Amino acid sequence: MEKEEKYRLLTEQVRSLIAGETDSVSVMANVSAAIHETMGFFWTGFYMVHGDELRLGPFQGSVACMHIPFGRGVCGTAWQRKETVVVPDVEAFPGHIACSSLSRSEIVVPVFNATNEVVAVLDIDSRDLNTFDEIDKKWLEDIVALLS
Repeated sequence: MEKEEKYRLLTEQVRSLIAGETDSVSVMANVSAAIHETMGFFWTGFYMVHGDELRLGPFQGSVACMHIPFGRGVCGTAWQRKETVVVPDVEAFPGHIACSSLSRSEIVVPVFNATNEVVAVLDIDSRDLNTFDEIDKKWLEDIVALLS
């Protein structure tokens, strides 16, 4: 199955999974599991905004960093910029926070509330270089928009 078709089906699955759900932690848990299982990424999860840092939320994968400061690493940068950040090679990203030496590329998508504030970020890591492209960016942004 092609990547876009996988994402299309995944988006419908997520829409069904979260319909009527109001607990954000439960929603993020199921969304991270659905993305991880469907797409087979190395690490898939959420970091939630708490004051001036991101704190680890629901995820699938190996152990992870628990606190990320505003503007630091890929996650903190996506939060600061309020935009998706795609990193083809994490070793080339200034200030990358290496939670796992196995991570080679990364995409981070901000999650916005109704007043356009970032309340969390979706962080996805791959063991391979250059995993993420405009297709991933578009569909993951669409999925994250369902959480608002």
